Amino acid sequence: MKAQVIKKFGDPSVFEMAEVPKPEAIPGHVVIQVKATSVNPIDTKIRSGAVAAIAPEFPAVLHGDVAGVIVEVGEGVSEFKVGDEVFGCAGGVKGTGGALAEYMLADVQLLAAKPRNVTMAQAAAFPLVIITAWEALYNRANVQNGQTVLIHGAAGGVGHVAIQLAKLAGAKVFTTASSDEKLSMGKRLGADVSINYREQSVEQYVKEYTDGKGFDIVFDTVGGENLDRSFQAAATYGTVLSIAARSTHDLSPLHAKALTLHITFMILKIMNKEKRQEYGNILREVTKLVEEGKLQPLVDDSVFSFNQVNEAHSLLESHKAIGKIVLTNEW
Repeated sequence: MKAQVIKKFGDPSVFEMAEVPKPEAIPGHVVIQVKATSVNPIDTKIRSGAVAAIAPEFPAVLHGDVAGVIVEVGEGVSEFKVGDEVFGCAGGVKGTGGALAEYMLADVQLLAAKPRNVTMAQAAAFPLVIITAWEALYNRANVQNGQTVLIHGAAGGVGHVAIQLAKLAGAKVFTTASSDEKLSMGKRLGADVSINYREQSVEQYVKEYTDGKGFDIVFDTVGGENLDRSFQAAATYGTVLSIAARSTHDLSPLHAKALTLHITFMILKIMNKEKRQEYGNILREVTKLVEEGKLQPLVDDSVFSFNQVNEAHSLLESHKAIGKIVLTNEW
């Protein structure tokens, strides 16, 4: 089958077309004819070698997010049949195959039926980011009705779904962004207040919107110095969530406010087979919410083919995208 592979770590130019063996179904797995995938920051980190320890063996087929049609069913699989449309985040890391190919072998525990009211491209935008936001807000922070939640990165992959999940829980949602377009997008997705972080300091917006008390939950989807700003924005006894904490920080603000810090690294449960079912369970709930019109994906206007994967990675790394960057399989 055709696939986009990398044979070494590097910039987006390392992708190349190759012929690789087509996967065959094994017990508990299905073979998916890939219709679409999306690019996430973890994909660019694996490609560059920043997280080489979780990279597949070379020649490596990357990308975990997948939407497609089942063409082969392995022994013991009763949840799905040939012809079913599915989506999930099911590979692209050590010990698995990726979605940048004509076909992908996937553990059924990581899959759910594709929502009927969205396209394959829209479905492929969801899995990693929605699972990440769900784990952080619902499973770790246990967000409650009436709480104040600050979500950094309104138009980002995780940020745009986190806004929607927090609103579904009944929280009052605040979000940050850098432009009027992204701020308005945050409001359209359900945020009560959108904050331009280039025009207001943390101290200013904490004073304006919380009377200086801080937010009950702060979700940092950016990392780096923004995690320090998240500590600053959190209320005493508050919770800070992060998905990008590979950095060094002064933890004294956590002590001073008795904060709780939760890190979500969703790839771990893909590599840990005993935990995979949790992701399938989340995606089944997501399918219901999408079909009920309560969740929507935000997809960047630039849609790429698999042969343009280098351009898709470059766009993500430029930080100019609004929402998820999707690639469709035209082979």
